[in-house]
Formats: sequence, C-alpha cells, structure tokens
Amino acid sequence: MTAEHPAELAARAAQQHVVVIGGGIGGLVAARECAKVGMPVTVLEAEERLGGAVRSATLDGLVVDAGAESFATRGGHVRRLVEELGLGEAIVSPEGGGAWLTGIPDAADAPLPVGGMLGIPANPFADDVRRIIGWRGAWRAYLDRLRPPLTIGHEHSLGRLVRSRMGARVLDRLVAPVTAGVYSAHPDDVDVDVAIPGLNAALTRVGSLSGAVAVLREEQKARTAPGSAVQGLHGGMGRLVDALRADLETYGAGIRTGVRATALRREGGVWIVDVDEASTDADADACEPLGAAAEALRATGVILAVPEPAARALLDGIATLGAPGAAPEIEIVTLLLDAATLDAAPRGSGVLTVPGSRAAKALTHSTAKWGWLREAAAGRHVVRVSFGSQGEPAATAALDDAEAARLALAEASAMLGVPLEPSQLRAGHRARFVQAQPSSLIGAAERRDAARDAIRRTPGLAAVGAWLAGTGLAQVVPDAVAEADRLRHALLWD
Repeated sequence: MTAEHPAELAARAAQQHVVVIGGGIGGLVAARECAKVGMPVTVLEAEERLGGAVRSATLDGLVVDAGAESFATRGGHVRRLVEELGLGEAIVSPEGGGAWLTGIPDAADAPLPVGGMLGIPANPFADDVRRIIGWRGAWRAYLDRLRPPLTIGHEHSLGRLVRSRMGARVLDRLVAPVTAGVYSAHPDDVDVDVAIPGLNAALTRVGSLSGAVAVLREEQKARTAPGSAVQGLHGGMGRLVDALRADLETYGAGIRTGVRATALRREGGVWIVDVDEASTDADADACEPLGAAAEALRATGVILAVPEPAARALLDGIATLGAPGAAPEIEIVTLLLDAATLDAAPRGSGVLTVPGSRAAKALTHSTAKWGWLREAAAGRHVVRVSFGSQGEPAATAALDDAEAARLALAEASAMLGVPLEPSQLRAGHRARFVQAQPSSLIGAAERRDAARDAIRRTPGLAAVGAWLAGTGLAQVVPDAVAEADRLRHALLWD
C-alpha cells in the first residue's frame, strides 16, 4: 500500500456510503469508526430507540438502567470509548458488598463464597463454602486433592469437570448458580478453556481442581490492577447511547429509528438495502434512494449489527453461516419500591438462585449497588429481577406486565428475605432480550468462526454484535472497532 495525500484519501472516503443495520452499541461504535474518517454513514434501527441491550426506563420520575447496567473493565476498551466521548468523570464503581445465594437445599440463604472462580472453591472447607455444601459436600470435594491426575487437562465441559473432581454439591449449589447468572447456561454446556482460560493446564500442573483455582487466582491478582471488575456510569448506561448518537451526528451520520431493513442484495458491486416503507423516515438525507420510492438504499458497504436471527434472515442466499446458536429469551423486571426494610441492604448487591429452586434466576438490588442511584432514589429502592435461561423460557413470558410485576415482587421478597407488599410497589418496567449465545458455550467459538469467515468472504460486508463477539460490552466494543476498521480498509484500498 502506497502513501496517499490526505486530501485524496478524504475524497475517496466521501465517495463511500456505509449502511449500518442495527443501532445497538456494536452498530453505533462501528458507525462511528467509519464516520470519523469521512465516510457517509446511515444507521437504521427498527425500534424507536437506540442502544439495544443498553436501555433506560423512567420509573416515577427516576431514570434507571433497564438493560445492561455496567461494563467489564478487562482490556480497558469500554473505558477508553467512554473517555473519548467525554464521560470519563461519570465512571463509577459498584458498592453494596457481594451477592447472596438462595434456594440451597436443606440450608439457609447465605453469602456467595469468596476465593473461588465461577463458583469453584479454592478451599472446600472454608466456612463460607461449607455453609452451602455442608460437611458431606466438603469431604467429597476434598477427594479432588487425592485423585490421580492421569487424565487431567482434556475435559471441555465445566460441569463434567467439576462433577467428576469435586462432586454434585459443588456443581449444583455453587457453580450452576453462577453460570446461570453469568451465562444463562448450565455448567455442562460451558467450555472450560473459554470460561476459565488456563484452568485445564493449571489442573495438570497442580494435580487438583481446587489447587488450580488457587494458583489462577494468585496469577490473576499479580497481573491485574486493583479495582472493580465492572464499572458503570453516574446517571446510567443510557448516557453512553446518548453520547454515541451525539458524536455520530457531529460527524454528519444519518440516524433513522423506526426503520426496519427487510432485505439485502448486491447488484453490480453495490449493496441494496430494502427498508420497511411504513417506517421510512423522511429525514434520511444521507441515504440515496433507488428509484422514485424511498424504500431502498444504495451502499458501498454494509455492517450488520442486529441479533443473529435477523442477521441470518438478511444474509439468506448471500452467505452460508453454518449452524445457528441457541438464543434464550431473558426478561428483566425492574421495580421501584418504597420499602424501608431494604435500607440495610439485607442481601448485599444482589442474589443468585440455585437453578430450579425459584422462578427467577437472579436479582440485583440496584440502589445498594450504585451510590448515584441510591441518592437519586431519595429513600426508595430499585430492584431488578431476571428471568429465563438457556433451554428454559422466562417464567414471565406468558404474563402481562402487571402479572410479571407481581411475580417479580414475590420473587424479590423471597430472595431478599424481607416482606414486600404490592402497596409498596411504586412503578415497574419490563424489558425482554434475546440473549446471544455466550462465547463460553461448547462449540460456540467454532460456530462463530464459521459465520464470521463467510461474512468476511463477502465483499463490502461486515457484522458486529454479541452473537459474534460474545456477550458484554467489553467484547462487543473492541470487536466492532476491529470489524469497522477491516471494512473501511477494504473500501478505501482494496
């Protein structure tokens, strides 16, 4: 590649037109990467709001996160983006202590043990561990230390590994609640090497699973700077969406909400994107219509930033993506409560449940977790109750909003261990998500690689989002940057 004059490069960029289908964080970040080098960009979002899994709700005048409420700090990618957008001073760390565990068979609710990884204890005889698995479970887990390491290092399933090494009580009472809360999946379906990189190798080295966890924790401490593993934004993660939109508008990008892309095809080296005419926005001056009706857009490049089912539908006949991944539906019911019994944060920042013990899988006591929200709530409490998991529909799926709120209130009362009455409910909000298959599931990496290879072999096409990058902003953001960079490089120089 030869060096080019900046003016020539700018002129070439101005001749491109990138259509980004989907206005979640991945789509907005990818659009920004193209727009900031001078490419005309149009973002199409089927819903009336941007943000995807990052969304806000207003409950009795209080703005709360109704979707993603934080970002993982690993890699520093999200923090860099937040700082670039001028929100660095809004970054906050969680408070409220650790989570609790409920639904333990024949045992009282208890704080989730510290000193483990994904629920696997480094010391099964530690008081906080034994309180949950009992003496019987602790002695069974101790057998892990006595077993010969003859076939260690070759197990892909986290569930099978834990069950064989430490027994059913560690698996069912410690590991399963964590994987259900983190991945919406059973440990049997979680790939050890992806979920806990280096665990199999450490296990072979040390000779026991508990010993391997202890070693990895020490190694992790040595290479990780002190601080919270997750952070949020004062005022809510919705501020990130607003900042991205404002930045895109500064670059001149066109943003169209309430417009659904219905078909995608390539003609003569140009992409044609058909949109839902009933939702077409008349303000789409950045789009070039095909023919008299403003129902098809021409583009030199297309970035798909929609969930997997929608991406596959648009790419039907264009790219063969291989087998699809499972996509569980998750519902989060957010409750605003006037309940003084919650002032003491009786279960810390939240609660996980032993799978099968309750209708809900997890709860976050948001006003205990985030100081800014506690201050804004002025004595009221915000609680988020999560439903749904891999292979299991949300218990709220068939309920109307009022019924879902009543169920969430009953679950919150039981999980927090305090009486909560309908009269204490001031407002509620229900959000439904189709969760991308976690990258930690067995076979997910191969499926994603196959899909991404097919997309990358198609000229002028890129795809971003959790179904390809993995769940969480810490994975979605850098992937969107990399994919947008790949596409713009191809458009400008290939």
